[in-house]
Amino acid sequence: MHINIIPVAHLSFVLLHLACQPLDSKRPETNRRNNSTALASSGKPSGDVVSTRFPCPEGCTRMPLSQGSFGAYLRQFPLKPHGTAVYYHDGQEKTGAAHAAVLELSTGSENLQQCADAVMRLRAEYLYQKKAYAQLHFNFTNNFSCRFDQWMRGCRVNVNGNQTSWACTQQPDSGRSSFDAWMKQVFIFAGTLSLERELQSVKATEVQSGDVWIKGGSPGHAVIVMDVCQDSLGNRYFLLAQSYMPAQDMHVLRNYRQPELSPWFKVPDDGQELETPEWTFQYNQLKRFR
Repeated sequence: MHINIIPVAHLSFVLLHLACQPLDSKRPETNRRNNSTALASSGKPSGDVVSTRFPCPEGCTRMPLSQGSFGAYLRQFPLKPHGTAVYYHDGQEKTGAAHAAVLELSTGSENLQQCADAVMRLRAEYLYQKKAYAQLHFNFTNNFSCRFDQWMRGCRVNVNGNQTSWACTQQPDSGRSSFDAWMKQVFIFAGTLSLERELQSVKATEVQSGDVWIKGGSPGHAVIVMDVCQDSLGNRYFLLAQSYMPAQDMHVLRNYRQPELSPWFKVPDDGQELETPEWTFQYNQLKRFR
């Protein structure tokens, strides 16, 4: 079989880094709180998607969204039945889970779909269903661009010594199994550090559905904004969802700091921190997909 090797970069330093220092999503992330509080009951138990499960805080209305947008996709994302627990990739239940709902999204049996991975998964699922294949790409931690339009042509990521390249060895395939295999490669070689570099910074007061609060590094963390409401004064409130470490069901987070709003979070004042159940983000760590 003819193998077409497309060289990409000389990566001796980066590959050494990858070999000696596991990606951030594979390292323990600091767990700020071991909280055993029961599941949140705020919301409508009968609601089967984000928008019907969680009405806006009193005096607020949902921000308008364009039909077919990423934000609209997240707003209508299916949820598992009210009261569903969060489970790790190995089937063990996560005790003391600080969640208000669990997303109807597979986790897989491997310890791969952690924090940034789950954010990328949601973005990828949205683009895949739209067949926007040219937009389906994420950078590895070493800056190699892993593109689905290249993958679907039969190319596969090839790491040989100090070089990363595309090796076009397979038959073209844009089907679900091919997409899942591509996604797995992204999970293995990308993380909060690479995703943070890909996203553009936005002001917290301009938060929109689909934005990401993210801290890149080892450890690092990322949560995604699932929906946004606004009051008559322009104050915005948002829902957050996350996976964590080890890989686990993606879930909507509760708000411990403001239980009267939970699971909604209010945009923090300028310079203040955003405290979530398992991570605290800085005010300026809000990002957006380009």
